[in-house]
Amino acid sequence: MFTGIIEETGSVIAFTSGPKAWRLSIGARIALDGVALGDSIAVNGCCLTVVEFDATTLHFDVLEESRRLTSFSALAVGAPVNLERSLRFDGKVGGHFVTGHVDGLGVVEVFERRGNDHYLKVRGPVGSGRHVIHKGSIAIDGISLTVAEVEGDCLAVWLIPHTLAVTNLRMRRAGEAVNLEFDLLGKYVEKLAVFRPS
Repeated sequence: MFTGIIEETGSVIAFTSGPKAWRLSIGARIALDGVALGDSIAVNGCCLTVVEFDATTLHFDVLEESRRLTSFSALAVGAPVNLERSLRFDGKVGGHFVTGHVDGLGVVEVFERRGNDHYLKVRGPVGSGRHVIHKGSIAIDGISLTVAEVEGDCLAVWLIPHTLAVTNLRMRRAGEAVNLEFDLLGKYVEKLAVFRPS
């Protein structure tokens, strides 16, 4: 479980295909503090398990399915990635509950500066608009954000300068893919409503 409050932006050192899985190696600092084998770390909002680490690098095994269903297929050496260690019971919950299970890919339609802030509009997968509400929560590349606009399967958020400074969203351009995780509570409510006995 995560909060969507990014702790640091790491850098992809290598992403290679192995005999059993893809191996993703990421240079990090904060995410290495107190790390242990088997820990969960959200990488661009996707929950991954630490399988190896050293003083400067985290290593993860990535299944082909995870690579296919996330924006990982576009990762290249040097790419910045958002990192968040899993939620601790004695920690703060500054964002919203994020599982690290990516629901689908969104495509950036508009990303522009408006005054001191930045406006980001993303088109989600077909039918995804039912999971998004005005002033609700959304995780984009693992970042907890507040939905400012909803129109069909498109949503928009406003980004403050701090968010751009500490995440990889500053590198995004129109046409690029981003990982989306819709609000967990909304998904449960939808499922309960569908299967409610009559």
